[in-house]
Amino acid sequence: MIRARRICVTAVAVLATALAGSPGPAQAGQPQRAGVFGATGATDGTPLPPGWRIGEGRGAPELVWRAPKAVPMGDARVEFRSGERLLGVPEPAKDGRTFRLNLGGTPPEQLSDLRVTAAGRRLDAVPDDRRRSGPRVPRMPAQSPANGVDPGRPGSYRTVTGAYDLDPVRLPGFDTPVEMTAEVVAPKGVTGSRPLALFLHGRHETCYKPGSEDDVTGDWPCEDGYKPIPSHLGYLRDQQLLASQGYVTVSISANGINAQDWAAEDAGAQARSSLVRQHLARWAGWAARRSAAPAVVREAAKADLSRVLLVGHSRGGEGVNRAAMDSLYPPPAAEDGYRGPVRWKVRGTMLIGPTIFGQNPVADVPSVTLLPGCDGDVSDLQGENFVDGTRGTGRGTALHSAVYMVGANHNFFNSEWTPGEAAAPAEDDFRTDPEEEPDPVCTPGAATRLTAAQQHRAGATYIAAAARLFLAGDDRVRPLLDGSGRRAPSADPARVLTHAVGGRRSGGFLPDGGGVKVTGARLCAAVDPDPAAACLDPGTPGSSPHFASWETDRELGRGAVDVKWSAPGTAARVTPAEPLSLSGSRKLALRVFVPPNTTGTKFDVSVTDSSGRRVTLGQVRVDGLPGSANTASHWAQELRVPLSAATRAGLDLGHVTSLELTPRSRSGRAWLMDAWGWAPGMSAVRAAAVPRVDVGRTIVQEGDSGTRTYRIPVEISGDGSGQVRVYVLDPDSGRAENRLVTVRPGSHAIDVPVEVKGDTVYGYDVEHDIAVKAVDHAVVGKYRGGITVGNDDPEPVVTLTPVADRVTEGESLAWRLSVDAPAAVDIWQPVRVLPVTDGAELSTKDVDPQWLKEWSGEVPDPERRLSDASLWAWLNIPPGSTGVDFVVPVLRDQVAEPTESMRLALTDGNAEPLPGRPVLTGTVLDQP
Repeated sequence: MIRARRICVTAVAVLATALAGSPGPAQAGQPQRAGVFGATGATDGTPLPPGWRIGEGRGAPELVWRAPKAVPMGDARVEFRSGERLLGVPEPAKDGRTFRLNLGGTPPEQLSDLRVTAAGRRLDAVPDDRRRSGPRVPRMPAQSPANGVDPGRPGSYRTVTGAYDLDPVRLPGFDTPVEMTAEVVAPKGVTGSRPLALFLHGRHETCYKPGSEDDVTGDWPCEDGYKPIPSHLGYLRDQQLLASQGYVTVSISANGINAQDWAAEDAGAQARSSLVRQHLARWAGWAARRSAAPAVVREAAKADLSRVLLVGHSRGGEGVNRAAMDSLYPPPAAEDGYRGPVRWKVRGTMLIGPTIFGQNPVADVPSVTLLPGCDGDVSDLQGENFVDGTRGTGRGTALHSAVYMVGANHNFFNSEWTPGEAAAPAEDDFRTDPEEEPDPVCTPGAATRLTAAQQHRAGATYIAAAARLFLAGDDRVRPLLDGSGRRAPSADPARVLTHAVGGRRSGGFLPDGGGVKVTGARLCAAVDPDPAAACLDPGTPGSSPHFASWETDRELGRGAVDVKWSAPGTAARVTPAEPLSLSGSRKLALRVFVPPNTTGTKFDVSVTDSSGRRVTLGQVRVDGLPGSANTASHWAQELRVPLSAATRAGLDLGHVTSLELTPRSRSGRAWLMDAWGWAPGMSAVRAAAVPRVDVGRTIVQEGDSGTRTYRIPVEISGDGSGQVRVYVLDPDSGRAENRLVTVRPGSHAIDVPVEVKGDTVYGYDVEHDIAVKAVDHAVVGKYRGGITVGNDDPEPVVTLTPVADRVTEGESLAWRLSVDAPAAVDIWQPVRVLPVTDGAELSTKDVDPQWLKEWSGEVPDPERRLSDASLWAWLNIPPGSTGVDFVVPVLRDQVAEPTESMRLALTDGNAEPLPGRPVLTGTVLDQP
């Protein structure tokens, strides 16, 4: 295996910048001696972490990470972070191992604690020992009572299966057209029309080489010798179950989007929405004119476009959520790949291990979000925000359910992503390292881990439950989805837990609501860099889906009540700003989680009304989910207590002023997400008329003089009035200022001016960005955008010249890296030590060992030539300066030696000497 500090494989060992302790920026024309800058932001010679280097990008340096082995093309977004700060989304290379991020205006000295993450999971490091295992031994949750109706049982309809393949469509921002290919499974021989379920797969490799065990690519179209990976065929069993029950189903292919979405600012959500609606438009046309439909559609039952369920897996989940939004609230025409009328009605969405990069759920379309407990791809289970994020942003009548499936991974819901079933190479996304301790929850063979067949069968059952509830209106399946604690025997032996918001819930004790007061506990923040404010301690094994991070290192409006006790009896009280009404409710439903693998946590639950009457409703018990350091199992379970005691005591349920949780266990910890009045049944759902916000991007040039002010383009459409929170991201530090904004269609309420000063000094492109989240009665489509200010000045010409290239032992060789004009930014230039071609070469024993360690990251032993010591140095000319000196201290020894030398060359970002540039030689004479 190649060593961690070898050039071109892992990292530039160290970077060079101005000397530590220099008084300030260099004056133009004053060369400095090159010092050492480590990737931790110190000037002590600390090397970049293994796998990292600074490369030569387009108009700016780029941060490059090379993985030890290929990173599978998955649904989670690969992100570069400095600590918790999001630096950006890197561009993947075709090798699957190399990722590049243009640094733009980010000062290199801010690149501390570099990390590569995907859905909160570290890709560049093994977790330390304290995070390798969770507390106690995982245990299987108890099996819930069976529901009266089991949607996993096949129906009696005969079915037909077939494909259609239409002309590709062009989508905004994508160079290559996207396929219109689909697989249909539907009832046949049926009179009348039947509801339609459309499936959209997630992000996966697109092409494979038949006969190969691992030759897959992300190309589109596929190269000669390769075949498309049929990801859309991976739901045939789910389709067959639904079709047997009387639903028309279609699963569509999105390989063309997967091959191109890395360049989309929203990771392809709008493109996926456009593709979904292109297919729905075709089905609407075929319903009106059957003779124009493909053969399989003509043979199938007629689709009822007034009853549509959208099923999305992973990024497909985010895509169908956007399609539901776009069907109600049209997107900007310039961004959309479908501009026709909406001739369908989305009655609900089923989201399987979904991403939600925009954190923009559609509050007034019912949803079910399936969270796989052993998801190794979207491992933070960020899809929980499709439930949590709907609170207060719509009418509140749509049911939003979360289904936590213990032991399920990400891939096995799709048979074409499952080893042994897929046509192309496939894998278990919950990857295990044979050198590491097996995960106690998710390693195949563990008591809590599902097999592929068990998982797919359970997934199909809950898809059918969503279809039956949202399309057929059968309230008998609701207890499987809404936190009532019932199970579908068809999903056995899977352990499935659920909670929900919306539907017939009322009131709402929300820890993130304005003006809420908490006593006897701590009101904590879901995302906050301050450990004292954050809900989970930084060293906590595992994570929580409720606290998945977003674009900023600190968020407002997401929180919980953190209850910690060492003895029973001290109540935690939540007091909302105004009394709440629980009138008409039958029970109080609380969403609470405790640390994984814990048992027997108990609380008394009490409420108080505006007259001061306090009533204890009953006691609840909660056990932790099976969890480890690799799972997001800090997940809230729904606990219910009857309100009958309050009614008998004469408590005014119309004016409830506080909620109390009194621990009855000896010690412990728990988090309250919220509490609601609950009643059985479903509410009629009607979408509210709300404003829609879409953030655009404008690219401008800085110019040579003067100051211009630009405004970040924001389009506000739709109807009514609502509130959003706007995060203004500082282009240098990444920190965000935020403000709550009231938005109305056609207004310019989100007014973020960007001042651009023209100059004639070379700099980097700079992005001034904002990110927007819905808060109250609003939806957000394109959630991030801004002003990109392009540098329009020529890059300085860099030269390397000798300062002292013929010296005696005990002196220092020196060269000067210069630019023909000072720049406004750091100029980085790599210099490589090349082998000597004539005569003796300086060795690692001839130079100062501290200097060698600073520049190569180590002092090699045994002795070797300098050109074999990984000496590929990145020299930095600071802003305003015209040069730095590269100094090589040569040791004096008592050994008689011949004249020795070393050779230097300017290189490109791949350590190759620049063509046409001289190779310089430094000579060292023996001390007489």
